[in-house]
Amino acid sequence: MSLTSSHPAIASETGFQIRGSLLARNTVLNFICAAAPLLIGVITLPYVIGGLGVDRFGILSLAWVLAGYLGFLNLGLGPATTKFVAELLGKGQAQRLPALIWTSLSVSAILGTIGGVTLAAATLFLIGRLFKLSPSLGAEARVVFLLIAISLPVVFTMNSLRGVLEAAQRFDLVNAVNLPLNSANFLVPAIAVLLGFGLPAIVGFLVVSRFAAALAYFALSLRIFPNLHGQPFFLDPKVLRPLLGFGGWVSIGGVIGPIVTYLDRFLIGALISMAAVGYYAAPYEAVMRSAVLPGALVGVLFPAFSTLGGGRQLAEVENLFVRSIRYLLLAVGPFAILLVLYARQILEIWLGPDFARQSTLAFQILPVGMLLSSILWIPHVLLQAVGRPDLSPKFVLLVLPLYVGLAWLLISRLGITGAALAFALRVGLQGVLLFAACTHLRLASLRSWASSRMMISLAMLVGLAAALAGLPYFGRSWPTNAGFAVFLLLLFGVAGWRYALDPGERTGLRTGLGQLPPSVLPRGLRDAR
Repeated sequence: MSLTSSHPAIASETGFQIRGSLLARNTVLNFICAAAPLLIGVITLPYVIGGLGVDRFGILSLAWVLAGYLGFLNLGLGPATTKFVAELLGKGQAQRLPALIWTSLSVSAILGTIGGVTLAAATLFLIGRLFKLSPSLGAEARVVFLLIAISLPVVFTMNSLRGVLEAAQRFDLVNAVNLPLNSANFLVPAIAVLLGFGLPAIVGFLVVSRFAAALAYFALSLRIFPNLHGQPFFLDPKVLRPLLGFGGWVSIGGVIGPIVTYLDRFLIGALISMAAVGYYAAPYEAVMRSAVLPGALVGVLFPAFSTLGGGRQLAEVENLFVRSIRYLLLAVGPFAILLVLYARQILEIWLGPDFARQSTLAFQILPVGMLLSSILWIPHVLLQAVGRPDLSPKFVLLVLPLYVGLAWLLISRLGITGAALAFALRVGLQGVLLFAACTHLRLASLRSWASSRMMISLAMLVGLAAALAGLPYFGRSWPTNAGFAVFLLLLFGVAGWRYALDPGERTGLRTGLGQLPPSVLPRGLRDAR
């Protein structure tokens, strides 16, 4: 595939087009390239834990978390770069891209250097006082943290470069780099353990993979946007202010989000026990991490909304917004229903009878929250794309006091089931606020949400839930019920394709599937498409 600007997403400097088939292809690519590393992790983690030992694996896990969470120090420049590059493409102002991109890269490198120096200076405190380790493990942990510190400038600039490619809807190239990079997080430790390398070497190899990914993103960005050639690193004050203004709110959201997400676990530990935390955390992580498709779609929608908004194509923005919600309902809704109805069986098979006794009710509520959370990401990225990144963190702060009080009350009375219920209610309230904001800003109307195909989709989900819930009352065995459940899901898929999607959507999905690289799909699907 050509790497030049002749890609169908960039017809010319004034003809950047967002098409349904392109978005469908990019969503499938994102989904596959997010799911594959998770599968690799499931397979390799037991071997890595056995080879490193629990203590060293704990340090490696902490390094992963630290490398991810320190991203807030980049002040949201990755998403900001995506938004403003996509916006300029939508306006047909590609000549302004060099100033924007080089300013973003320069600031990212500076912030990464500051963050790296800070982490290196804090390493002595973190290892010597905060984390209690033996002398040998302490020495290894110091090397690990220093390597993470060295990688921060590269990781920060890598995120901005990836944002450039995402803005151009070149998710084929993004995932060509992301798939080996994310897979390396699990493969490198496994191979290193097999070859007898220690923990510092493993982290060193992972840092090298980041350097390689950054170079790949840089080379691809130069190929996609040739007018970046010959430009030095520089700061354009006119560009810097909107970048930091937008990215600052994204960064605030990145700090607040994990705090709110994991607050319920601290409350469970304080009000019940640490064992209860385990009974809650395992199903929570399983349910939330299974929502790969919404993340794949949202990653594509953000630059698409930014491009359409930059070109003032507000009718197309609303159309894409409503369709995306409908797609998520049709794709994630059946999965959530299955998790609710078969929670006990899933827990018994996966984690054993003890977890099934303790966690079934919580597990049945969590998929509802997962579905709501998946849907609210769409208004969240829409508001960011149109220049209101402040609204989501403000809504989180507005809901937070109510959530803390509600979670305290429900956990005290209902245990981990109360924690799951508080989570679902919090997500639902945030969703109401986000949708209200979209309506107030005239980005989407209530009439468009109540379209006939949206109502058909909701009715189909209710019918599927009722049919699946009624299967046990026929008194058939578990394997027979499972067979009927598969038949009902297939029937739902066929009906959804025929009645919940319009002809243009079906054509776009077929075209998008046909644009996938041949190696992505199994042979049978390649022949069928």
